[in-house]
Amino acid sequence: MTHPKMQHTYVGIDSHKDTHTAVFIDCFFDKLGELQFGNHQPGFDVFLQQAQEFLLPGTTFMFGMEDCSSYGRLLMIHLRKNEQHVKHVNALLVAKERKNQTVTQKTDSIDAECCARVLLSKLNSLPDSNPEDEYWTLRTLVSRRNLLVRHRAATKHYLHSLLTQQYPNYRTFYSDISCKSSLAFFERYPSPSTLKNVTPEELAAFLEIPSGGKTSMTKAKQILDSLHDTEPAAPYQYVHDSIVRSAVRQIHFCTDEVDQLESGIATFLAGLNCTLTSMAGIDTITAAKILSCIGDIKKFSTPAKLARYAGIAPVTYASGKTALQFANQRGNRELNSIFFWLALRVTMPSGQSHKVLNSFFYDYYQRKRSEGKTKRQSIKCVERRLVNIIWTMLYNNEEYVNPPIAAEGKYTIE
Repeated sequence: MTHPKMQHTYVGIDSHKDTHTAVFIDCFFDKLGELQFGNHQPGFDVFLQQAQEFLLPGTTFMFGMEDCSSYGRLLMIHLRKNEQHVKHVNALLVAKERKNQTVTQKTDSIDAECCARVLLSKLNSLPDSNPEDEYWTLRTLVSRRNLLVRHRAATKHYLHSLLTQQYPNYRTFYSDISCKSSLAFFERYPSPSTLKNVTPEELAAFLEIPSGGKTSMTKAKQILDSLHDTEPAAPYQYVHDSIVRSAVRQIHFCTDEVDQLESGIATFLAGLNCTLTSMAGIDTITAAKILSCIGDIKKFSTPAKLARYAGIAPVTYASGKTALQFANQRGNRELNSIFFWLALRVTMPSGQSHKVLNSFFYDYYQRKRSEGKTKRQSIKCVERRLVNIIWTMLYNNEEYVNPPIAAEGKYTIE
């Protein structure tokens, strides 16, 4: 009777944009060979044909891949369609294995071999690869939206720096340059020189449309009066004006694209029958971010496993009679950040009336503070409770029952 691990030939794959590198080893960690092939359909077919040369008699291939969601996704899907076994190998395990080998270099061949060695040593604990098409698609939508939001924020900062040269005192009449009225104004009048001979009546009439009728004659006069403190037109002023207009158009483009993507995310999320938005504080975008990070909740059999994946569960260091717990700096940092901001949202009073969005979490936070925990520790406790609730909602497809919203200070700590 042979050991189960002797039934496979192990293949570690290091994925890249143009090419992949595969290293074959046997159950005794001996290297059998190496192949490099293109990241395209013909290359995959050639790879499977050439791989037969390294297949040990009486065994089947067991593939291990670090990347199953980006450059290696097409290969992973191709291997599964050809009824091959594919395991997802954590990149941290591969990096640790490379350090254990005491090699001074980092090459595709070394990474692929380390991936194969991790695949063999941790075969029973590694998860099977799963395309998760719906969550991968949602992740693509969320990533595209996040990229545009960051790009829009960067462009706004850039526009601020441009306007500082054109209108040094622009904050006196437009403190928020992202509103429709201010963007329309700076696109039409990118510098004081473009306002020459413009009357208050003309300016007020122009701003009335983008502001929805909220801009008055007083605002127009305030803008024109502030021009007395500006410097004369700079050399090549028309070039500077064109750059300001370009930045404003870029902000408009990003805003329109973000609106379309958020609409698409809402439509796609509705098809997944997600119940997360039933909790006050979780909007469509937050729910989409959570799902895109978690994927199929069935991967996590308990809330504790989800907490460890999110880096919320503490890490224990014990030796003898001493046992200390520290914050987990690993895990999915994006998911960790989502739970942190969600904990603040459902706990802290907000708005002019200081309304508490969720009285249950507010009381829970205050109880932890009364126990002597710091603010950060109390928020961490709220995050952990949120993990339990969100796991239950997703695992059982249940909706959340929100407690009543009330003002701060209306609760008693039990």
